[in-house]
Amino acid sequence: EVQLVESGGGLVQPGGSLTLSCAASGFTFSTYGMIWVRQTPGKGLEWVAGINNDGSTTSYVDSVKGRFTISRDNAFRTLNLQMNSLSPEDTGIYYCSKRTYSSGYYYSDAWGQGTQVIVSP
Repeated sequence: EVQLVESGGGLVQPGGSLTLSCAASGFTFSTYGMIWVRQTPGKGLEWVAGINNDGSTTSYVDSVKGRFTISRDNAFRTLNLQMNSLSPEDTGIYYCSKRTYSSGYYYSDAWGQGTQVIVSP
């Protein structure tokens, strides 16, 4: 059974930092790309960052470029999201997701339960 378990969320002041982690099990972690997605009150569900299977390629939504860093440790089957210079607009529930490629398309076929991030004075 595929399982993704996020952790590391919490309450942080504007300008602060948090590191989210996603522990993966039930599949060969090192062969799949992974993404972070967030659900925010203002924008709904938003893709935040992605990383390929070996960590050599990353991508980010413009609003987090230069502030967030996605990384992975395939030996420990862990996906991370380092978030710096947090603002209230980053408040939301953060989900990690496993990406699968089939018939010419990438899609998410597994999600974690989410971890809440609240950025507030």
